[in-house]
Amino acid sequence: MSTARSGAPAIMHVDMDAFYASVEIRRNPELWNTPLVVAGQGPRGVVLSATYDVRALGVHAGQATSRARRLAPHAVFLSPDHDDYGLVSGGVMEVLRSITPRVEPLSLDEAFLDLAGVTRRLGPPEAVGENIRARILDEQGITCSVGIADNKFTAKLAGALAKPDGLSVIRPEEVVDFLHPLPVDRLWGVGERTGALLTDLGLATIGDVAHTSVETLSRALGPAAGRGLHELAWGRDRRPVIPWEPERSIGAEETFPTDVDDPDVIRRTLLDLAHRTATRLRRAKAAGRTVTIKIRFADFSTLTRSKTLREATDVGHEIYGVACVLHGALGLERARLRLVGIRVEGLVGGAHPRQLALGERVLGRREAERAADAVRGRFGDAALTSATLLTPGPRSRGRFGR
Repeated sequence: MSTARSGAPAIMHVDMDAFYASVEIRRNPELWNTPLVVAGQGPRGVVLSATYDVRALGVHAGQATSRARRLAPHAVFLSPDHDDYGLVSGGVMEVLRSITPRVEPLSLDEAFLDLAGVTRRLGPPEAVGENIRARILDEQGITCSVGIADNKFTAKLAGALAKPDGLSVIRPEEVVDFLHPLPVDRLWGVGERTGALLTDLGLATIGDVAHTSVETLSRALGPAAGRGLHELAWGRDRRPVIPWEPERSIGAEETFPTDVDDPDVIRRTLLDLAHRTATRLRRAKAAGRTVTIKIRFADFSTLTRSKTLREATDVGHEIYGVACVLHGALGLERARLRLVGIRVEGLVGGAHPRQLALGERVLGRREAERAADAVRGRFGDAALTSATLLTPGPRSRGRFGR
């Protein structure tokens, strides 16, 4: 294997291996070599991640937890800890951005990199990839897989070929031989419906699509989809790597195991979500002016309500107060809810000066919550929480307070 053709940008796809499960093993090394599933609990829980031995049994992300338990009854099932995953993801992205500013995150655990200009300084793309893999293992204690090609589509498929814990480089002259034997569902944009239409045309592999005229594909799929799939089937993908943009909002949601109509439970959940959101804001060194609540009813209908503050905040108590006002104004009475969420938008970074109200103490809620952050950072998330959140109630995670 060699690098992409001279003068062409080398595109790299970096993907953490079984990310959530790997972070749990990092935190508890006794889980090493243990079949592990990270999933929401309760009747509505879904799988987020699973170790590869469990995946071999048919367990996959997005699957109902109840189904996963039937497929892998011997596995250890853990509730997710999104704050910890966010911290590890931040460390991974720092590694990638130390290589190049041209990093496009796709999620917490994967990203594209444009290596244009990097190889002169750090060596050929495969050497850069091995450097990244070694640093992520050393600094974050988890493994990743790397795919390298001259475009996004091929690089992502190359990374999938390398899983777990590997690196694959596809040379330009190898692209067609690499792509054409693969099944059509490996093409971006081919889901269940499009896959069925392609099957009706007798197209089973990417090579079959490549050797079908654009006109035939367009009649079956529409002009844009037909031409797009034909281009991908020949390994042509002109999309650039778009560098990361700062988050425009930060928030948290809670799906109840069973529908809830108890106002006390809903307010406790809003309090928990407000503090989780505030903690994430402070970790991101951000604050926001607009607080939005999200309500999903038992029939899956959803509504949102927002309020914009005079000043940006990263204080959980303030976010909770606004959320309660927004919720109370809905007049839901005993409506049955499936999910509630809080999101803070209109983010600003760095220091955010705040005008004190007449008679307000200089040291108050913000300082208390930052002190609580320090305690949890040293002794763990369960070390300190609001007394209100210690009251038992329906929840979908392993512990209610954070």
